[in-house]
Amino acid sequence: MNTKILLMFMTLIAVVSDTMLHPFFPQFFGERFNMWQPEHVGYYLAASCLVIMISFPFWARVQKKVNLFTLLIFTQCLAGILCIGMYWVQELYMFWICAMSMLFFKGSYLLIYPYIMRLSTEEKHSTSISILSVIVHLGAIVGAFIGGGIVDYLNTGYIFIIMALGDAFQFLMCIYIKFIRKHSVKKEKIEQTPTPFFRIKTPILKIGLITMLLYFSTFFIRPFFSIYWEAISQYNHKLVSGFVYSIPALVGLFALWFTHKYKSDKPYNVKIINAFVLGSIGIGLQGVGVDYIVFIGRIIYGWAVFQLYVQFDVVAFKFSTPDEYATDYSRIHLLQNFGVLTSSIIAGYTVDKISLTAPFWCSVIGFCITLFIFYRSFKTETSQEQNTSLHTST
Repeated sequence: MNTKILLMFMTLIAVVSDTMLHPFFPQFFGERFNMWQPEHVGYYLAASCLVIMISFPFWARVQKKVNLFTLLIFTQCLAGILCIGMYWVQELYMFWICAMSMLFFKGSYLLIYPYIMRLSTEEKHSTSISILSVIVHLGAIVGAFIGGGIVDYLNTGYIFIIMALGDAFQFLMCIYIKFIRKHSVKKEKIEQTPTPFFRIKTPILKIGLITMLLYFSTFFIRPFFSIYWEAISQYNHKLVSGFVYSIPALVGLFALWFTHKYKSDKPYNVKIINAFVLGSIGIGLQGVGVDYIVFIGRIIYGWAVFQLYVQFDVVAFKFSTPDEYATDYSRIHLLQNFGVLTSSIIAGYTVDKISLTAPFWCSVIGFCITLFIFYRSFKTETSQEQNTSLHTST
């Protein structure tokens, strides 16, 4: 098993441990700390995104001077210790301190993604991105099922023990890769005049801002989806809620197989536009409030979101260079997390002041606005790509 596959497996474990509680934050804070206000969940998710926004660029800069696996050994060990602390604490403010500290150190594992891309040739970027996207989807499925089962049948705190075990696995895997396999990290070129972090290439900035709006729209419906499902459906067990929550991830697995078997020659802009239209329809169906229509909407939405995430990542790495993969990806990730942060806060207030269905209609509007901005921003690049493909075919 080569290092690239080991790193992908590490990513799967990380996603599973990180997503177990995501569908159930409202229930968790209510049952453990008697904090039932929807806006509190929004604040917590926003704070989590803010920590990741700060930590990922920070670790990307540190990684330029420190061996990647040495860094991960240190950070994942501390993240695991803090997860155990989250299991024991009883006061809400102490939970926040442990959780935010844990996320700061855990955020370093995101460096694995651009490093995997550096291990791939440019021709295989699309395949690697698709596989990583499926790993994230598969991790979300397994995480939702495990989380739902624990919330339904066990003490919710056990989730943090499993998270700590996930960090311990990553810790041991990094030791194995560094000291037993003796894998040497590819060295980056040291520029004579390093580019400042906030001096971003125009295409990277465009992708970052557009995906910021995309993530704002997609994450708007997530925090309270399980409560929404339990309110409209007679099947209101946490395990069922976790399954319905993970339908887009299941669809993502099918989408990987389908797109690999039936490859499309359409330019990326056409794929992205089609996905935005489908995504808007899928989100709108989920807001209808009828369980079987919501089910259908989750399937359509899952297909669209898979295509959007994969295509935007392909475009991002297309406009970057191997030496800048980690830095450019951290810049884009910073903007994406800002979208998640603002969406988490606004979603909490929207549910509190309007209704559980309001986030779906806000998300549809967000998709339409993002589609318009994408079309206007990449109009020139799209025309050039179409002209190039036309000349090539003739």
